[in-house]
Amino acid sequence: MSALLQLQEHGQSYWLDNLTRGMVVDGKLARRVEAEGLRGVTSNPAIFHNAITGSDQYDEDIARFSAAGLGVEKVYDRLTIADVQGACDILRGVWESSGGVDGYVSLEVSPHLADDTERTVEEARRLFDAVGRGNVMIKIPGTPAGVPAIRQALFEGVNVNVTLLFSIAAYEAVAEAHMEALEQRIEAGRSVEGIASVASFFVSRIDALIDRRLHALADAAGSDAARFRTLLGEAAIANAKLAYRSFTRRLGTDRWAARLARHGAHPQRLLWASTSTKDPSYSDVKYVEPLIGDLTVNTLPEKTIDAFMDHGTAADTLGEGVDEARRTMERLAAVGIDLDAVTNQLLAEGVEKFAVPFNRLLASLEARMADQPIAAATP
Repeated sequence: MSALLQLQEHGQSYWLDNLTRGMVVDGKLARRVEAEGLRGVTSNPAIFHNAITGSDQYDEDIARFSAAGLGVEKVYDRLTIADVQGACDILRGVWESSGGVDGYVSLEVSPHLADDTERTVEEARRLFDAVGRGNVMIKIPGTPAGVPAIRQALFEGVNVNVTLLFSIAAYEAVAEAHMEALEQRIEAGRSVEGIASVASFFVSRIDALIDRRLHALADAAGSDAARFRTLLGEAAIANAKLAYRSFTRRLGTDRWAARLARHGAHPQRLLWASTSTKDPSYSDVKYVEPLIGDLTVNTLPEKTIDAFMDHGTAADTLGEGVDEARRTMERLAAVGIDLDAVTNQLLAEGVEKFAVPFNRLLASLEARMADQPIAAATP
């Protein structure tokens, strides 16, 4: 049995961090589901930018929508929603057989709404209804404005993939919003069964930024450089393990077990995001092997999936080394690494990293549409 299939034996699902029309229509996505144990798909504006600008498979729809007089943002909507619907249909069997635990496809709200609670809720509601599949998740960033939007969307029954979580404090705010939303539904006499959510906790970007700072400190430290270099590549896994510890503690409370789980609520699983290895000197499965544990998801790009299938090892690792993780964080603080400053920077950069490809995709679509005839008909 491949390491990918073994992940399920350890309570972890793996999702694909990519979505293109090609993989939907040529059977590649279905093959990954049927033969390789794939249990979900995530997308984001950067993924759609690469998919749409790098393929001619969207040309016919772009021409048709343009000829019908649709604006560029509506064209973007039609293209991305169609891809998500196709992927949802392929994963419907996983969703049904898992009792609504897996089989989800994620679609993100506009990155320009990251600081607007009300419009984020409106957009989440609109996209959820537009896709029209029970196994779609709407991605909402875990920004300060995003947290109340997440709570409201979940209360309304919208499945939510919370994205751009870097700090444990941000994760805990999101986890609290999830529980509050379910409690509010119970108080309102509404069911909590079938409402799904994951909290996407970003990993490799933590190391990428902290390692740059550690290298700079080491270069300036002379003979004391080893003090900094021994911490290279240690922060991200430690941070994730401590987040998982917070997750398991929350599930162990009477509030969860006696109040929410008893009514059929699903836990908001931790999802490891940004799991490709950025530094070529590190293992290409560095952010997979140490983060395997019950009630988690790892969303992987295709290159990392192939690497783990080829030479990865599946074992219960996530609960190990929690005390060492705490010591790592203490050592980082002792050498001057301010984790709050790091995670705040990464959140701001994360919103920007999605906004830039989103804007570029709209500009590309607009240019392609400019060559198309305009008509009054609506497709």
